[in-house]
Amino acid sequence: MGTSLMPEFWTMFAVLLVVAMGVTSVATATLDALAVRLLRRHVHGEPTAAPPRSAHADDRVAVRH
Repeated sequence: MGTSLMPEFWTMFAVLLVVAMGVTSVATATLDALAVRLLRRHVHGEPTAAPPRSAHADDRVAVRH
């Protein structure tokens, strides 16, 4: 005994497909924002050492006009 796919099946299939795509998009955007926030916190959270100072008081390059 074979079963045919009724129009209700295709309607429900389309609705579930759209809902699944929406949930996937929202979850992806949320996880992406969380990853970016964690990366920014990691980069800005670490104190960096000051660059070494040279022995000269003025390291600027002279510019001729």
